[in-house]
Amino acid sequence: MQYAFYGTATSESLDRFARLIGGALEGVGFTSTNGDAGDANLVISLLDLDDPKPFRRRGKGTYVVGVFERESHPEPIEESLRADYPQLLRGLANLVLDYVPGHGAWFTTMERGHYGITADDDMQLAQKVVERLLPLASSRLVIDNEFRTDLEEELWNGDAVTDSIRAAGVRLQELDLLPNPFPIEDLLTERELRHVKRLYGIGGLSYGNLSARKDERRFWMSASGVDKSRLEIPGRDILLVSDYDSANGRMVLSVPPSIEPRRVSVDAIEHWMIYQEHPDVGAIIHVHAWMEGITATDVNYPCGTEELARSVAELVRQAPDPDHAVVGLRNHGITVTGPTLEEILDRIEPTVLREIPMT
Repeated sequence: MQYAFYGTATSESLDRFARLIGGALEGVGFTSTNGDAGDANLVISLLDLDDPKPFRRRGKGTYVVGVFERESHPEPIEESLRADYPQLLRGLANLVLDYVPGHGAWFTTMERGHYGITADDDMQLAQKVVERLLPLASSRLVIDNEFRTDLEEELWNGDAVTDSIRAAGVRLQELDLLPNPFPIEDLLTERELRHVKRLYGIGGLSYGNLSARKDERRFWMSASGVDKSRLEIPGRDILLVSDYDSANGRMVLSVPPSIEPRRVSVDAIEHWMIYQEHPDVGAIIHVHAWMEGITATDVNYPCGTEELARSVAELVRQAPDPDHAVVGLRNHGITVTGPTLEEILDRIEPTVLREIPMT
C-alpha cells in the first residue's frame, strides 16, 4: 500500500500534523510515493478552507482523505456537519478530517457520519487517525452496474412489488426518515459533479434505500440518488437486481429496452447477500436513523463496499431472528429485514430515533 500527500498545508501546525500522519502510515506498512499522488492507494489531500483544490483520482481504487485545520470545532453536531460536509464535497474526498490543534480531529463521511477523536498529543492523535483510516482505505467498492435489457415484458410497468416500494418510500418521507441531503449541485461545479457521479455511481445525495424480493434470486430496489418518496418509473427509479458478478465487482440489473436506467443504490451488494442467505426475508430497509439496544458494526466502512455488506450480513446472521432483524451501521444508520416493507415500517415506527449516536 502506498500513500501520498496532495496540496499545500495552510499552516505550520497542519503541515506538522500531516507529517505525523505520514509517519504513522509508514509505521503500519505504507510507503510514500514521494510526491506522485496518481499511483497512491491513499491520498492525504491538504485543503484550504477558503479555496479547496480537489485531488482528481484516476480510478475508484484511490481513497482520498481531505485534511484541513480550524481554530475550534463547531457545535452541536448539525453545525459541525454544516461546516465540514461542504469541504468533503468540494475536496472530492471519501471523508474529511477537521484538525483542531490542541483539541483533536473530527471525521465526516459521505453518509453524514461525524465523530471526533482526542489524544494526549498530536503523535498519538495521528496514530489514532491512521487506525481509523486503515480498514476504510483498504475496502473494496462494489458500485459498478451491468444493465441487461432482458426484463420480462410483463414487468416493464412494474408489479405489486414495485407498488409496495413506492408506497414505502412515501411513508418514509411522512415518518421523517429521509433527511434532507446537502445540496450537492450547489456545492460542486458541473465538472466536479460528473466526476463524483462517475467515481461513486451516485445520481445525487439521497439518504436511505429500500428493496423487496421478487423471487428466489431477484429483488427490486430503489435507484441511487433519487428521492425515495417519488419512485415513479420501474427500470429507472426502481431496478430489478438479477445477479452479482463477484469477479468484476458489479451488480447485474434487468431493465426494459426502452428506458435509460439509473444506477441501483450502492447498498445493493448488502441486500444481495442478505436475500441469498435468508430466503424468508422479503424486504429490507436502510435509513439514517437509530434504535436503542441494537448490535452495530465495529467499523464505519463506506457505503457500497464489500466489507460493509459482509459486516451487516454477519450481524443479520447472528440476530435471534434474522428474518426480522434490526442492525446498526456505526455512525451511519440501521438496516432492517422483514417479510414486507409495510411490516418493517409498522415495527420500527414506535421506537425509531432520528438522531444517530456518533462514536
